[in-house]
Amino acid sequence: MSVARFWRKIPQRYNLIGTKCLTCGRYFYPPRTFCPLCRRDGKIVEHEFSGRGKVITFTVIRSSSDQFEHLTPYVLAIIELEEGSRVTAQVVTSPEEIKIGMQVKRIFRKISTDGESGVIHYGTKFTPL
Repeated sequence: MSVARFWRKIPQRYNLIGTKCLTCGRYFYPPRTFCPLCRRDGKIVEHEFSGRGKVITFTVIRSSSDQFEHLTPYVLAIIELEEGSRVTAQVVTSPEEIKIGMQVKRIFRKISTDGESGVIHYGTKFTPL
């Protein structure tokens, strides 16, 4: 299996796939194999998140490692998804426009590259609605 194909096989990285407990209705991202509330009584199933949510808190990265230096300044935020789970991700917007409570949606973007001619890593970022 090629490296690119291997990474495409990780559903939570590219499709925002988590899990849901059918017993109590809680959602989990990253996915869990059991519900911490229901324990053995919980029935866990795969769930694809809607990709919409709101900014809970954020920070502006102005100084970063060499790998992300070309992106600075960029916004890193904790996003509460509509289903209630929270994720940390980059929000593709200018630092002046970001606000707590801002509605955002999932987008698929390039995250990084391994050198000039290396593997390109893609993943989930967010953008304002």
